[in-house]
Amino acid sequence: MQKRSKWFNEARYGLFIHWGAYSQAARGEWVMNRERIPLEEYRNCYVKQFKAEHYDPADWMKKAVRWGMKYTVLTTRHHDGFALWDSKVNPYNAAKLGPGRDLVAPYVKAVREAGLKVGLYYSPASWAHPDYPGACFRDWPGEKDWKSEAHRKRFIEYYRAELKELMTGYGKIDYLWFDGCIPENIEGDETIAMLRELQPEMLINNRLGSPFDIKVSEQTINPAAPGQDWEACMTLNENWGYHSGDHSWKNPAAVVSMLMTCAKSSGNLLLNIGPKADGTIPEESVKILDAAGEWLKHNREAITDSERSPFTWNNTARLITVKGNRIYITFEHEPGGQFCWSELKNRLCRAWWLDDGTPIQFRQETDRLFLLNLPPNLPLRTAVLEVEGKPEALTAQTTFWIPE
Repeated sequence: MQKRSKWFNEARYGLFIHWGAYSQAARGEWVMNRERIPLEEYRNCYVKQFKAEHYDPADWMKKAVRWGMKYTVLTTRHHDGFALWDSKVNPYNAAKLGPGRDLVAPYVKAVREAGLKVGLYYSPASWAHPDYPGACFRDWPGEKDWKSEAHRKRFIEYYRAELKELMTGYGKIDYLWFDGCIPENIEGDETIAMLRELQPEMLINNRLGSPFDIKVSEQTINPAAPGQDWEACMTLNENWGYHSGDHSWKNPAAVVSMLMTCAKSSGNLLLNIGPKADGTIPEESVKILDAAGEWLKHNREAITDSERSPFTWNNTARLITVKGNRIYITFEHEPGGQFCWSELKNRLCRAWWLDDGTPIQFRQETDRLFLLNLPPNLPLRTAVLEVEGKPEALTAQTTFWIPE
């Protein structure tokens, strides 16, 4: 049987979508907790006003394809407890309040029709559920914060019932992204065993229990150990959910850099957008991702199914990926017409620009390789080096060079 994560490693790039009643507040997805908003106030001011009047998941997916993403993950229920599907076990949902309809079904349909992989985010934590320890903790609740063992058992039964709805109501799900699995004693390993029976080919991240498929990091790029599939989850500004006052946008070059930094260690970038409450994507997000997507359209070969790079950093081109006997060097800074790379142990056979196939002149002298007569305006242009054998570094770097 093929490894479950084959498609994941081919993809390298996915779209995270944080969207829910908190989008109506427009102050981030943790607004209920951070501002200690009582449940009834949150329901009246934000849940009931959340109408999703311009929600068009087909347009979302059209954009995701244009941006070069291969899978998407939607927040079906965040910590606020408001479910985006027509749940039978949780009446606090989008079919009964706010939009008045199931928002997950059209999303799943649109993802499949776009040829992408279907990912669902689910947080077992629920600030709205009477059995959960509470909504206003400043640390996550601990194991001793349950009101009673009966409360804990009821809550486990409740969140598993929600998951069964998601796993049985929408066909094949490719990726289940867990969050908010604290308190930790919610019997995650047993829940995963249940999920494997319902969706045997589905990938599961590492935030509920074991065994898991994907190790994730949040707001940092933290490669997993070799052999472990992994993903870095990052925001375009400083918030996951829509925040009308957050204008700290990353530029397209930063997006490309994050993507290539993940790919050079054989990992994925799951990049987040926070649509507005009406379902429209902020214009700034579209502009940034359109520009990054244009780059990726000409350079995808450098990331698809990339292997771990054995090469260390340099001051001109840190973004170095490898695959088979090919090395992909993406320039972040101008090399001044010539680039000296003193990392390669292999003999170089040929070199060319990935975007148009133009050959690159080179000279190789023992432990130094020179790429010659380079044109100007190189930042984010990728050179392909084809070598004899599997790419190897002259000297391995096994620790970070600055002592702690």
